[in-house]
Amino acid sequence: MPAALPGRTLIRARWVLGNTEGGDAAGRPRLHEWGEVVVEGDRVLFVGHGFPGEVARRLEMGEALVSPGFVDLDALSDLDTTILGFDNQPAWRKGRIWPRSYMDRGPYEMYSREELRFQKRHAFATLIRNGITTALPIASLFYREWGETVEEFTDAADEAEELGLRVYLGPAYRAGNLVVEADGHITEHFDEARGLAGLEAAIDFCQAMEGRAGGLIRTMLSPDRIETCTPELLRRTADAGRELGVPVRQHSCQSALEYETVLRLRGMSPPEWMESLGYLRPGVLLPHGTYVSGAPGIERPGRDLEIIRDSGASLVHCPLVSGRHGNVLRSFARVRAMGIGLGLGTDTAPPDMILNMQAGLMLCRVVEHAAAACRAEEFWDAATLGGARALLRDDLGRLAPGARADLIVLDLGLPHHGQVIDPVQTLLLAGQGRDVRHTMVDGRFAMWDRTIAGVDEAADLRRAQAQFERLMALYPERTLNHPPVEEIFSASYPVERVPR
Repeated sequence: MPAALPGRTLIRARWVLGNTEGGDAAGRPRLHEWGEVVVEGDRVLFVGHGFPGEVARRLEMGEALVSPGFVDLDALSDLDTTILGFDNQPAWRKGRIWPRSYMDRGPYEMYSREELRFQKRHAFATLIRNGITTALPIASLFYREWGETVEEFTDAADEAEELGLRVYLGPAYRAGNLVVEADGHITEHFDEARGLAGLEAAIDFCQAMEGRAGGLIRTMLSPDRIETCTPELLRRTADAGRELGVPVRQHSCQSALEYETVLRLRGMSPPEWMESLGYLRPGVLLPHGTYVSGAPGIERPGRDLEIIRDSGASLVHCPLVSGRHGNVLRSFARVRAMGIGLGLGTDTAPPDMILNMQAGLMLCRVVEHAAAACRAEEFWDAATLGGARALLRDDLGRLAPGARADLIVLDLGLPHHGQVIDPVQTLLLAGQGRDVRHTMVDGRFAMWDRTIAGVDEAADLRRAQAQFERLMALYPERTLNHPPVEEIFSASYPVERVPR
């Protein structure tokens, strides 16, 4: 874990986004020009101007924005396989749903434990580089034997602690899986006993790991996509989440296929089904919310969003991955106006929260046909305060006295920024995750001057690419009719290989 800084540290920059006593009635942060943040131990001591006390060191950041770190409620912790679907559709023909032949033969782990540990470490370092200080990891189960394991998440906890990233961890489990038959018909395969065993293992993990590393390691329950769950699995998950006092993240309302499958199996929409089971409550996180009653393609009337709002659960908006697949939350402005809890997630490569905010802002304005539909600071709030509220944490997502010292320093005035207007607006016009220069978590610098101690970025990129290419080579085994790799993943243009 990065070393704590002894004594008080004063950080000064052209702009500081912080909460101070006497702020506006809504409790929104203010931009402090040439402001100061004072950190002592793992807490923020002061935000504003003219700190009157003694400090051990002063860090002058110059033309920069000091902001609360980003809270990523659906943080990529994977070598992202969703990017393989970027120009390769339909998903069920391209290995995104297991064929019956693969199910009958017996799914198997396509990564070793060592490879899974590396992908977590590589992903966590990438999150830190992009200014994410609190992460709830998400990875694909398409290349897994079934669910995630306690062993790999024990490894993940070790890696997060060493890197100094605040995480909520919990192995994903499921009671079912979609299967594509030889004729292209999609059915379901359920093994409830396996799902319940996964839940019990996840509960054991929570009990063993909650609060480790001085509170940097927290836990959650992470049942897989709603269509892969059974009523009993969801009931027991809800009970366990309440008893343990941990968040529960449930991917739902993210595809037409999922929505239609739940309707057919349960006779209700996903939110209606969860409501009927007493599943929804504050602390339940719901990525993605793009397919709900009233959305295009969902002709069935209903009150899906109202159910989520009234339960106190939060939606997790992941605009980049949704937009890449032709989906969109309809809309960020509407959900926000309804009073639904709303946080952000990256959920794809690159895990760049600034890029996600840019995509979300543009998609919302397109959906609403109005430039005034949403503003930059509303997305910044969702990426900080919104995530903290979803986790029921009033000590995260803000720079205020007593809050955890999770902050990022973003360079301003770089050539690609053009002319700076307002720091947040400029970053949502022309910024990128690589503008994050320093990342502090719990009062420790997890990244200083774009460098993470003990991480060789170039070597890790080479290893990640080699590991990814081995995974791609295995795709035919779990793709309908087992076509060659070249047929699964099309090239943008014809490729001429080097003559041998």
